[in-house]
This record gives sequence, C-alpha cells and structure tokens, in this order.
Amino acid sequence: MDFVPEANHSEDMAATRRLSGTVAVITIDHPTVNALSSSVRHALVKVFGEAIKDPAVEAIVLSGANGKFSAGADIREFSSPELKIVSLEDLNAIVEASKKPVVAAIEGVALGGGLELALACHYRVADIKSRVGLPEVLIGLLPAAGGTQRLPRLIGVPATLDVILQGRHIPAPEALQLGIVDDVVQGNIVDAAIQVARKVVGSPLDKRRLSTKFVSSNPNMEDFLDTAVEKAKKQFRGAQAPLACIKAVRASVHLPYHRAVEMERELFASLLATGQPQAQQYAFFSERNVGKWTHPSGGRWDTVPPKPVRTAAVIGLGTMGRGIVISLAKVNIPVIALEQDAQQLDLGKKAVNALLEREAEKLKKQGSDPGSGLGSVHFTLDFGELGNVDLVIEAVYENMELKKQIFSKLSAICKPDAFLCTNTSGLNIDEIASVTDRPEQVIGTHFFSPANIMRLLEVVRGHYTSLPTIATTMNLGKTLGKVAVLVGNCPLFVGNRMADPFLEQAVYLLEEGWYPEEVDRVLEDFGITMGPFRMMDLAGLDVFWRIRMEKGLTGVKVPHGTPARERYGSRYSPLADMLCEIGRFGEKSGKGWYQYEKPWGRNAQPDPWVKDVLEKYRSTHQIKQHRSSPEQILERCLYALINEGFRVLEDGIASGPEDIDVIYNNGYGWHKYRGGPMYYASNVGLPKVLDMLENYHKTNPDVPSMKPAFLLKKLVSVGSPPIKAWRTHVGKLSHRL
Repeated sequence: MDFVPEANHSEDMAATRRLSGTVAVITIDHPTVNALSSSVRHALVKVFGEAIKDPAVEAIVLSGANGKFSAGADIREFSSPELKIVSLEDLNAIVEASKKPVVAAIEGVALGGGLELALACHYRVADIKSRVGLPEVLIGLLPAAGGTQRLPRLIGVPATLDVILQGRHIPAPEALQLGIVDDVVQGNIVDAAIQVARKVVGSPLDKRRLSTKFVSSNPNMEDFLDTAVEKAKKQFRGAQAPLACIKAVRASVHLPYHRAVEMERELFASLLATGQPQAQQYAFFSERNVGKWTHPSGGRWDTVPPKPVRTAAVIGLGTMGRGIVISLAKVNIPVIALEQDAQQLDLGKKAVNALLEREAEKLKKQGSDPGSGLGSVHFTLDFGELGNVDLVIEAVYENMELKKQIFSKLSAICKPDAFLCTNTSGLNIDEIASVTDRPEQVIGTHFFSPANIMRLLEVVRGHYTSLPTIATTMNLGKTLGKVAVLVGNCPLFVGNRMADPFLEQAVYLLEEGWYPEEVDRVLEDFGITMGPFRMMDLAGLDVFWRIRMEKGLTGVKVPHGTPARERYGSRYSPLADMLCEIGRFGEKSGKGWYQYEKPWGRNAQPDPWVKDVLEKYRSTHQIKQHRSSPEQILERCLYALINEGFRVLEDGIASGPEDIDVIYNNGYGWHKYRGGPMYYASNVGLPKVLDMLENYHKTNPDVPSMKPAFLLKKLVSVGSPPIKAWRTHVGKLSHRL
C-alpha cells in the first residue's frame, strides 16, 4: 500500500474513459500512484455510471495510468468525513453489480484498496511483473473495503490469512497460483484485458461476483482460526491489527457478506481508537522520509547525484560478510569476496554458495531467471584483484588496528575513485580514514546481522566524508532494499550508543531484586521483540566484555583497589563480567544470563545457577532488595534509552527524532505499533519522562546516564511541542552531522 500524499488533481481528470470498439477502458489517473482518494472515487463512480448506461458499451476494462493500477487508499482520509461520502466499498459495490463484465488490468501494483477494487471486478488480468497485496496490517489497520470478505470467498481462509497477516506484496505468478488473478500476461496489459473482456461479453456474472459466494469451510475451521489467533498473539505480541484481521476473516465464514462487511468497518474504527495505527503510520512515513537526508553544508539527497556502483568487493567472510555478499548479489551487483585465510575462505565460500542456491530457488518460484537476477560472486585471497571495483565493504571483526591495516592496503590498491566502506558497529570512522589517501571517500556502513535479512543500515559520515560518498552509499542502501539512515560519527553511533544506558539499567534491576526473565518479560510485553538479557545472550556477552575491557572498566586496566561496584566515581555492575570470567558468553556457549539446550541453542530457560549467584551477590554487597512494580522496569529502561536519544540529537549525531525511531524499529526490535522510543516519549508526555529522570538522578547521582538531557529539559520548558516540531529546536543546537 502506498500512502504518498497525492498531488492536486481535478476530479474530472482523476479517471478517464475511452472506447475500444464495444469495450470502455476506464483509467485511474491520479499521480503518482493512483491513490483512491475521495476525488478519485467520485470520478470513478461517475465514469462507471456513464459506461454502464452507455448502450454502445458491452464490457469495461479498469486500468491505471503511468504503469500502476492503484497503490491503495489516501492515508489522510482514514479518519476524515471524506471517507464516508463515497466510500471505496460503495464504489466496489457499483463495480461488482455491473451487468456488463468488468476486467481489472493490473500493472505495477494493486495494493490495499487497489486490490480490493480489483476484487470487485469480475475478472483480473495481471502483468507478469506486477504485485498485489493487502498490507494494511503494516500500518495498524485491516482492509476495510471488503478485502477481508471477498478474498476468502475467492482463495479460502488459510491463504487469505497468510496474505493479510504478512502484508506481503505478492508477485503476479504467485497471485495466479493462489487464484487471486485469472491470468498473467507479458506485453500490453490493457490490450490483454480488452481481449478478455470481448470474450466474456454475454457470459453469466453471478459466479464472478465474490460477495455472493460462500466461503469454503470444513469441520476443523474453528480450530484453525483459534490456532491462528494464538500464533498471531505470539508473533505480533501486543499488536491489535492482526487479531482484528483474523476476527474479520472469521466473520466471512459465519456471516452473510453485508453483515460481515459491517463488522469489518466496526473493527477498522476500533483499531483507530487504539492509537496503534497512528504510531505505525508515523513509523511508515518516517521510514519513507529518512532517505531524504540534508547536510549542514547545504548538500541534499536531491541535489547530490550518487555515483554508479557496478562492481563491489567484501572483505571478511564471517557471518556479517556473507550476508553483505548475498545482499549485493541479490541486486545483481558482481562481488569479489576476499578472505585473508585459506580455511576461512573455503568455509565462507561454502556458506555463501548455499545462501545463493536458496536465493536462486526463490527466484525460480517467482518465475524469474536466477542467472539474470543474481550477481556473480568471485572468491579470492588476493587483495590485488580489488584494483578495479567501484566500492569495497570491509567486514572483519571489531579491531581498530586490523581495520587500519586493511584500509592502508586498500588505499594503495583500489582505483582513485573507489569508495571505501567499513562495517563497524561503533569504531571511529575518522581514525580508520586517517590511514588512507582518500578520507573523503571513506564512510561507515553498519549492517545488522544477518545482513541479507535485517533491513537497517546505519550510514556513518566521518569528518571528511564527501557529499558524493554519502549520496552513493545512501543510494546503495536503497538499492539493497535497506532502510539507510545517515548518522554522525561518535562512539557506538546511534543505536548501540542508546542501548548502553538501557542495558545498564536492566543490570541494575537485577542487583535490586529482579531476575533476567522478569525484566525481559516486562519489556517484551511492552512491545520489544527481545528483552535485554536475551539480546545480550544472542549478541554474545563476550562482545560487550571486550568493549568494557578496552574502556578500562574491567580487566587489567582497572586500578588496584577500585571498589567492585564503582568506576571513575560512577556506579558500575560487575555482574556481566562475572559471567564472562567463567565462560558464560550466552547462546554460543550454551550458558549466559539464561541456560540453553546446547551451545548455539535458541531455547532460553531461566537458570537456577544465575538466581543463586544473584542472591549471593546481593548479600555480599549488602544491597537492599526493592522490587517495585513492572511499570518501574519499563520507566527506568525505556527512559534511560530515550534520554540518551535526546543527547544523540543534542550532539547532532541524528538529524531528528524520526531517524532514531527508524533505527530502533528496524534494527533493535521495537514493534512499530509503539512508533519508536522518541515517538513513545512524545506520546507518554515529555514532562513525565523528565520528572522520572530528575527524581531518579537526585536519588542516584552516581548514574550520570540518567541526568536529564538538556534538549529534553528545553522541550519541556517550551511546552512540549509535538514530535514533528522537535527538529526546529534541534537545529538551534550544535550539529555534528
């Protein structure tokens, strides 16, 4: 579903009609994506009425201008009176009731309301490259123009739930297999639809009107639907839209069409009242706009052209490097994959080839040719083979000296205009660039693991990084299907920097009487996919341990006689260090904050040993247990995260709160129905966040991360403006981006 606010377009021009013999061709013409706004619906009602009454017309073809059938509704009308004047379902009823056959000519996309309109047509013909779907669930809603009713009457309940709950854009060949479309063609889609229309003139239409059909059922249908509800509760924890979708589809089994559609509309209205659609729509638009970057020097996304990336290289074939290779190959960019060790090269080659085979199978199922859809991958140990690539992505492990050695080599080997990218999760981009002869062409590309699946890409600009380098890297992220967010250069960048105080508070809660599974449960119930202790176990406790050792927080760099729970005058918890010192690194070792069935196991279970250690630790350090309400777990962890987010904005590391929310929604497991941490802060009220932080810091002055950020205090002092106005105040502060 595409929710771009449409350009002004007169009602008379929003839909046009022409004759091809006895077939009326009606074209939706509402740039850029033919969204079904009020003016379009009015125009379609008018031209359909004319075509139905015209005795010269025997059949009707409905198409979309500019290569798109329709990308769906206009999001601005979802809660406006415009929706009630001529609703999309009113239009669909007119189309379906036509005594003249109506054929939908689907090109480009038919999404959301676009597909609902196509389902009201008697026949559907799709271009082979087109896609269809009902993705309303992705913005916290359900299809509300008969989609939850017509689709199950066409393809059955199980397939309908798969289509609606996943919100997928379904390729035309798959849509044909499912029975959503009647035919898939190559060539001129309108001409093909006209041919179908001529063939079916005079054919009975009763069986083609989906609202009159019954949903095929079986004795196990109720059990199937009950199971679907339980699965949805687990998969979409806390989200209301998936449950409403299932309820609406269940109505298609039990109720006649007109009553079921009434329930569909009631469920739509009830979802709007939850606030979740508003949060998800904020997340949707934030994600769309995050690529429209602006640089303080005056450079912008639309004024600085990117350079073409025709060939690329990836250095390092560990888990991250393999995923990056696959990401490049999937968009048909030839890749040279380099390892510095023959054994690692062989392991990496086998893993990459296995992943490529899976991608080839997916392309075959979609009716595409894997040979033309995947870029070639060449494996090598020789840096000399990288001399002519357009862009290099270094993806070795987090070690500054190793990365500097590699970039020094690249500087001598790569062609002068090659871009040099480092996949680092928090190291200084400027220090890496300092060993090259082209610091302006060095940039950070922080992928998230697994890189061929995770959508987030933090693009990290160094002090000398040029505007063309930024433009090229941001454009590459878009090409790879990533959500690329431009951020400034500071330790840990945005996402990981904000996670530090969040994790710090989670561990302090253990000291004070809570247990890992309790803290995780509260945060997961709130709407974070994985709680902090599960996340640390998954990432590897040793990874965080090495970072703390490098900072001098643990290990040999800690001065003799330093209190166990204090570092440099601030509170410190050695609990995680204690686990690492005995080899409890998380999933990889089979034990961490949780215990697992085996090393690299995924089934986390509370560990009685951890509980015992915590009790002894509290006793040794004479820590009073003060377990309060689960709400305090939320406030302390989330407000610590949010407070650091305000500091990130103060420092100019992110250009606005929307960028932070996009990062957390796509890389750190925030469910989009919460909008993101900064949206949540705005929603819950900035004065409440400030009050909690001030009270906590007053009682715990040795926890500097909880001292309220200047920007937070400033926003409260000016009346807590809405989140869209924060950038105005951020812009007046120093800007490092």
